Amino acid sequence: MTVNVPGRRGPQGPSPLEGERIRPLSRWQIEDRLAELGDLYAQTAGGDSRAWNHDRELFLRRLAGEVQRPGFALLVAERSVPGTPAGGESAVLAGCAYGFPVRADGPWWRGLDGYLPRDVLGLAASGRLFAISGLVVHSRVRTHHQGLDWNLARRLQRRLLADHTAGLADRADGTGAVDVVHVVDDVDVIGVLGVTLVERDDAMTLRALRSWGWRSVAPDASVARDMLRYAPCRALVLGP
Repeated sequence: MTVNVPGRRGPQGPSPLEGERIRPLSRWQIEDRLAELGDLYAQTAGGDSRAWNHDRELFLRRLAGEVQRPGFALLVAERSVPGTPAGGESAVLAGCAYGFPVRADGPWWRGLDGYLPRDVLGLAASGRLFAISGLVVHSRVRTHHQGLDWNLARRLQRRLLADHTAGLADRADGTGAVDVVHVVDDVDVIGVLGVTLVERDDAMTLRALRSWGWRSVAPDASVARDMLRYAPCRALVLGP
């Protein structure tokens, strides 16, 4: 997963009572706002000015590849700020999150099938396994109020799963074959499991994800212990 979790402290954020507005972008809207998304990533990456263009370019290159995946979804969090001298307001990006459903009949994301147990992999057949591959937020989201529902990272990841759950419910034929419910931003998701991979030596990202409710998961016992020890990533899941 792409997660920006620099160690330095960012500027003071808005009141949790005010919050940020979260909404999805279509693929056309993503294309129109690529420059903003790239700037957001570079601003939150925590590097110096020399790394700005490099970090930005790598992020946009990864995003361009993932947006082509079936079912891809991207959410942005926007905060209103004073705009024109006439007293209007404009919206600035405060974060984004994106991912896609893991398809049982398609290529596995980054070798995901080698990291998960069979019962979790089985969820892909019903569309209930959703890979959250990017979560871009400012450092204060990692260091302040990680366990509270209004934490922006928690809101973004929960909304991604909620929207996918709602999409499954809309496609259900009424027979009960898909065990999902319609959910909204501030209600727990039922029936869809989020999954992500974190590079094994990325301790900062791992701590951030665990503080936002992710938990580690391992493949079945039949997988050799040495294979797990030297695997480049760790698998984490979020949800029921």
